[in-house]
Amino acid sequence: MNAITHTEEQAVSKASTTATADLSPLQAVIFDWAGTLVDFGSIAPTQIFVEAFASFGISITLAQARGPMGLSKWDHIYQLLQDESIAAQWQTRFGHSPGNEDVDAIYARFMPMQIAKVGEFSAPIEGAVQTLQWLRDQGLKIGSCSGYPREVLNQLQPQAEAAGIKPDYVVAGDELEAGGRPGPFMALANVLALGIGDVRACVKVDDTVPGIEEGLRAGMWTVGLSLSGNEVGYSVEEFANAPEDEVNASVASAEAKLKKAGAHYVVRSVIDLPAVLQSIAAEMRAGRKPV
Repeated sequence: MNAITHTEEQAVSKASTTATADLSPLQAVIFDWAGTLVDFGSIAPTQIFVEAFASFGISITLAQARGPMGLSKWDHIYQLLQDESIAAQWQTRFGHSPGNEDVDAIYARFMPMQIAKVGEFSAPIEGAVQTLQWLRDQGLKIGSCSGYPREVLNQLQPQAEAAGIKPDYVVAGDELEAGGRPGPFMALANVLALGIGDVRACVKVDDTVPGIEEGLRAGMWTVGLSLSGNEVGYSVEEFANAPEDEVNASVASAEAKLKKAGAHYVVRSVIDLPAVLQSIAAEMRAGRKPV
């Protein structure tokens, strides 16, 4: 299965996060949450979307639920209702095409379900705690943003913090009047809050296409995560038992999608980030810029 590969990744991570590195002139790394720092496979939001739609008599697949991942949750629901098969179900059941009022209704149903469940998926992704500590040891600031609304993050953050995940700044998908992903606003809110002097000295790390677009539009370096996030979607248990060729094919597909979105680098998970940051820092010292 995947035990040998997993052990090799652990060894690389330990070596990377115990070494002092020259990360100048980088100033900050801005992380997504689910599928990036916590909740391997980004499981928490996906199943709740399926259940929320089902409560209206609408059937959606896990693959459909994952499609718009990375957007704020209201926008995510809106995009799902643009799917022809889902919109047709809505038309048949309710006698009209879905509109903003229907998005509001599903969102109102979704929120308490998500709040109740998110804590069950607060476990850090392997290597995340060590990587954050390593970044602090190198003098970098740690920002974060999420498609989760503030009410959901209020449930997630304390449990994640108790497990060692505590960024210097956190902004939720519904907190900014300008909006969320794929716009640059949450990433730029981190720049302001952390006092970063140059957006090009920031790296945005995310497992979704909207999250990569967010970083690019903010003028930052971007790193996509293929295995740990939404695009592959394995739970920890599913990954441990999946055939290696199946894993590799899924990861290759996710990597291609994230690269097509414009990610400067794509790695499997946050455990691989230290080496990538050293490469980005070297590129910057050589005069290269993210855009």
